[in-house]
Amino acid sequence: MFRTTLKAFAVLGSLVAFAPAPASAAGGEEIHIPDTRFSFDGIFGTYDRASAQRGFQIYKEVCANCHAMHLLSYRNLRALGLTEAQVAAIASTVQIQDGPNDEGQMFERPGRPSDRFRSPFANPQAARAANNGALPPDLSVIAKARAGGADYLYALLTGYGDPPPGVTVMEGMNYNRYFPGHQIAMAAPLNEGQVEFSDGTPSTLENMARDVSTFLQWAAEPELEERRAMGIKIILFLTVLAGLAYAVKRKIWADVH
Repeated sequence: MFRTTLKAFAVLGSLVAFAPAPASAAGGEEIHIPDTRFSFDGIFGTYDRASAQRGFQIYKEVCANCHAMHLLSYRNLRALGLTEAQVAAIASTVQIQDGPNDEGQMFERPGRPSDRFRSPFANPQAARAANNGALPPDLSVIAKARAGGADYLYALLTGYGDPPPGVTVMEGMNYNRYFPGHQIAMAAPLNEGQVEFSDGTPSTLENMARDVSTFLQWAAEPELEERRAMGIKIILFLTVLAGLAYAVKRKIWADVH
């Protein structure tokens, strides 16, 4: 009973929505991340599947050139509402190294839904060599690895611009008002009209940043909706149980003076 109660409270604790946390820049300066207000915010929040699908398209066409997502398999995309045929078609567009074959040789084959997302680089050294020494982080759980979660990712993607007067940006770096220290090696990855969506959604910077942030939040916590639904059920159960316990207590002690 005690373990069950602890588990219940653990699930209840997981219902707390993401709260944007201030990031600390160089010199102790606090960077206040704005609240973007995503559909999955709050206890009753759910993922916008259409937005997450567009976010995956952005990842595939833009982010996947540098960033891996090694914790995800192509078959996981079914949870976003994609059909078996769509997932198989997406997986088949990449070449996966497999083997060895009967001759002991490695070979490449079209991807399958069971394959992990293909990494853009063979190893970290190759990734650094292609990015001026910087290692692009894996994006599988990036929304949980950064304070502020999806709000921070959205702010980062929309925070590029010219540095204010008196601020010097080092060579090879880019100014971003929401990045700790305000200097980031990654150039602005998103630009107006960069991606064409089949549903007609305008590919503004804000829309693309919101969509890819939604996708990355889903990738980090695909079980979020189920966990919250379980938590709500536990709350209702505990409420009814408390009411019954109070009624029993009144009944038992009714004749005690």
